[in-house]
This record gives sequence, structure tokens and C-alpha cells, in this order.
Amino acid sequence: MFKDYYLRSELKEKFLRDFIISEKIFFLKKVEESIFQKGYPACEDLYHYCYFLTLKQRLLGIRNAGANGINKFLCVYGIKELDDTIKLYEERLVGRRKIAPDTLEYKFLEYFSKLL
Repeated sequence: MFKDYYLRSELKEKFLRDFIISEKIFFLKKVEESIFQKGYPACEDLYHYCYFLTLKQRLLGIRNAGANGINKFLCVYGIKELDDTIKLYEERLVGRRKIAPDTLEYKFLEYFSKLL
């Protein structure tokens, strides 16, 4: 199992508390895509990258669900802020890209999969 010293326990609790089941599945898909297609390493930066991608997806869903007025403005502004944050974490991950995932990446994905 993925050891807690690789990822702070607060992040695991935040994942469990903040996301509904569909968002957890989206998060896991983004983790899998990031590790196996993009070659990103398993680390807290990967967690934050996927976390903010999931929050962006949530805001896109709210915006597309017919939000109007101030809600739409807040969604658009929030998505812009999330895009900036996602870009920051992606730049950090790109610098540490791996050619092929190792056991740590598999354990990272398995760790979050078991939390569903």
C-alpha cells in the first residue's frame, strides 16, 4: 500500500471529504492519465494537479447547469484561477517527468482507488 509518508494524511482526508463519488472517479482517471500517458511522478504535486482539475470540472458543471448572474461570474473567475493553479503544478510535474512508471506510481493509484 502507498505509505502515508509519501502523501500527508490531511490530503487523504481532504480527498474523502471534498469529493462525491463521481468526482473521485474523475480524480482517479486524471491520476491514471497523468501517470501512464504523461509520465508524471507520484507525489503531492500530482495530487494537487488532479485535485484542482477535479475542482475545475465541478465549476464547469455548475456553469453549464444554468448558473446566471453572480453565480456565472464566480464560476468563470474561479475557473480562471484554477487554470492558473493547474498550470503551475503542471509545470512542476513536467520538469520531473519519467519515461516509464515505477511501483510507486502504481501504489499511488491503488491507494486512492481503495478509498472509493
